[in-house]
Amino acid sequence: MGFRGFYLSFVLLALSFELQNLNSETLTCHLDDFRALNGFSSCLESTIAGWNNTSSPGCCTWTGITCDNSTVSCRRVVGLELGSQKLAGKICGSLAGLSQLRVLNLSHNFLQGSLPDELFSLPNIEIIDLSNNAFVGSIKNKGMCTISTRIHVLNFSNNQFSGKVPKGLENCNSLQHLSFDENGLSGSLPESLFQLKNLSELNLQGNSISGSLSNGISNLSNLVKLDISSNLFSGVLPDIFGRLAGLEHFSAMSNLFTGHLPNSLVNSPSLQMLNLNNNSLSGPINLNCYAMKNLLSLDLGSNLFHGPIPNSLSSCRRLKTLGLARNNLSGKIPNNYRNLKSLTHLSLSNTSLNNILSALRILQYCRNLSMLVLTMNFHDEQMPNDENLHFKNLNGLILANCKLRGSIPQWLSSCHKLQLLDLSWNHLGGSVPSWFGKFESLFYLDLSNNSLKGEIPKSLTELQSLISGNITIDEPVSSFQFHTARQGGPILSYRQISSFRPTLDLSFNNLQGPIWPDFWNLKRLHVLNLKENNLSGPIPNNLSGMTGLEKLDLSHNKLSGEIPRSLVNLSFVSTFDVSYNHLCGKIPEEGQFDTFPSASFEGNNGLCHAEYCTCQSDQIPIHSPREKKRIIIGLPFEIGAATGFVLTVIFCFMSGLSFP
Repeated sequence: MGFRGFYLSFVLLALSFELQNLNSETLTCHLDDFRALNGFSSCLESTIAGWNNTSSPGCCTWTGITCDNSTVSCRRVVGLELGSQKLAGKICGSLAGLSQLRVLNLSHNFLQGSLPDELFSLPNIEIIDLSNNAFVGSIKNKGMCTISTRIHVLNFSNNQFSGKVPKGLENCNSLQHLSFDENGLSGSLPESLFQLKNLSELNLQGNSISGSLSNGISNLSNLVKLDISSNLFSGVLPDIFGRLAGLEHFSAMSNLFTGHLPNSLVNSPSLQMLNLNNNSLSGPINLNCYAMKNLLSLDLGSNLFHGPIPNSLSSCRRLKTLGLARNNLSGKIPNNYRNLKSLTHLSLSNTSLNNILSALRILQYCRNLSMLVLTMNFHDEQMPNDENLHFKNLNGLILANCKLRGSIPQWLSSCHKLQLLDLSWNHLGGSVPSWFGKFESLFYLDLSNNSLKGEIPKSLTELQSLISGNITIDEPVSSFQFHTARQGGPILSYRQISSFRPTLDLSFNNLQGPIWPDFWNLKRLHVLNLKENNLSGPIPNNLSGMTGLEKLDLSHNKLSGEIPRSLVNLSFVSTFDVSYNHLCGKIPEEGQFDTFPSASFEGNNGLCHAEYCTCQSDQIPIHSPREKKRIIIGLPFEIGAATGFVLTVIFCFMSGLSFP
C-alpha cells in the first residue's frame, strides 16, 4: 500500500471518532495549544486561510486543526494537517507546545530552512509528513524517538536534506513507514536502521547513498516495500530475501550492483514487483516462475544478462509488465510467450532479436498487450504484411531503428486503440496510409527517417485526439521503463505514455505536395516536424490555429511565398525553423518571432528584415547542405555525373589526348 493510502487509512481509523457529535462552533482549544499555533504561524511568510490568531482561543475550528473529544471546556489539538496550502517560510520550535499532537502533515508546501530539534520532542506524535517542501540541512542524528516513542510514519521525501541517513533510529520501535526519498543524502546505511522490526515500507530512492546493501536488511522481517533506486549502492545483492517473507515490492534500479541474481530473490513467493533496471548485473536470467507465483511486474533492462530470451518467464502467468531491454540476449521470442495472457506491457529493445514475423505471430496471442517496444532489433528484415496479425488492444508500438524494409503494413489499420506509433529510422517506402486518420486516439506518430513518398494524406488533419485532446491513457505500473533510440542522439527513457508530447513527425522522407491548410484543426498538437522533404507551395496562413504548437519545423523543403504574419499568434512555439526553402518577403518581428535565431530563416534568398520587402519572381533558391552534396555543376547528381563524363571525353578528344 502506498504512503497516501496508508496515511489516510490510519488517520481515518485513529481520529474519525473524535469528530463525531461535536459542535465545532463551541470548541475551544487549550491556551498552550493556542499559543503554540500562533508561534507556528508567526514563522510563516504566508497567512493560513481560516485562522484567526487574534481572537479568543477557538483554534479547534481553524483550517486543518483537529481537537480531541474531551468533555472539559478546553480541548487539546491532536491534528495539524495543512498539506497543499501553499505555505511558505520556516518551522519554528513553538510546535513543541502541542504536547498532545498526534498527526503533523505539512506536505506539498513551500516550507524551507532546517528542522528544529523540538519537532522530535512531541511525546504523543504518531505521524510526521514533511514531504514535498524545500527543507535543507541534515536530519537529526541522535535520539529521534527518545521522547517521541509512538511514531508510526516519518516522511521526509522530496526535500533538499543532505548529510547521512540518521543514525538515531534504534528507539523508533513503532515505526512502520520511513521515507527519505528524493533528497541529497549520502554515505552508507546505519546499522540502527536494521533494528526497526516493525518497518513495513522503506523508501530511500533518489539520493547518493553508497556502499553495499547490508545483510542486516534481513532483520526487517515485516518489510513489504523496499525501494533503494537511483543511488550509488554497489557490490552484489545479498542472498537474504528468504527471510523477507512478506516483501512484495523491491526496486533497486539505477545503482551499481554487479554479479548474479541471488537464489533467494529468484525464488521469492511473495514478490509482486521486481525492478533491477540499469545496473551491471550479469549471468543468465533464471527466475523460478513456479515459486514466484505472485509476480506481476519484472524489469531487468539495461544490465549485462546474457543468453537467449528466457523461456522460463512464460510460466509467470500473472505477469503484466516485462522489461528485458538492453541486455546481451539474442535469438527469437520463445513460442511459449503466447501463454502470457495477462501481459500488458513488454519491452525487448536492443536485445538482438531476429525473425520479426515469428515474434508478432506469437505476441498477438497476448490479448491484453497494450504497449510493445521492440526498438533496435530485426536488422534489415522485411516488415511483415501478414493480414492475419491482430493486436486489438495495442495502445503503443515502438518499432524504431530496425532498418526494416518494405512498407507500412496494412494489419496496423486494425489496431483501433493505437495512441502512439514510432516506426522511425527504418527503410520503409511507399506512401503514408490514409487510414491513419481513422485512429480516434492516435496522438503520437513518428515516421521520420524513412523513404516514404507521395503526398501527406489529408486524413492526418482529422485525427480526433489532436483536435479534441480527449485521451484516456492506459499507463504501465511505475516500475516499467521503455526507450526510444535515435541515431546520433541520446536514448530517451520513458515511464509513461503521457510523457510523449502530441507529435506528428514525418521528417527526413521524400514526401511532396502541399502542407494542408486543414492542419489548423490540430489544436492539441505540440510538435509538427516536416523537415527534409520535397514539400512545395505556400505555408498555409491558418496554421496559426494550431494553438498548442510548441515546435514547428518546415526546413529543407521547397516551400515558397511569404511567412504568414498570422503565425506570430502561436504564443507557445519555442522552436521554429523554415530555413532552406524558397521563401521571400519580410520576416515577422512580433510575438515569439523576436526570440527565434537567424538560423531559423537562412537559406531563403528572398527573406529579409527590411521595412519594405517583397517577393520577387526571379529568386534563385539556395540549396541546403544535403542538396549541395547531390549537385554537380548545377545539375542533380545523376545527370551531372553523366554530363561531366561526356564533357571530359569531348575535351580530351579536342585536345588530341587518347586513352590507353
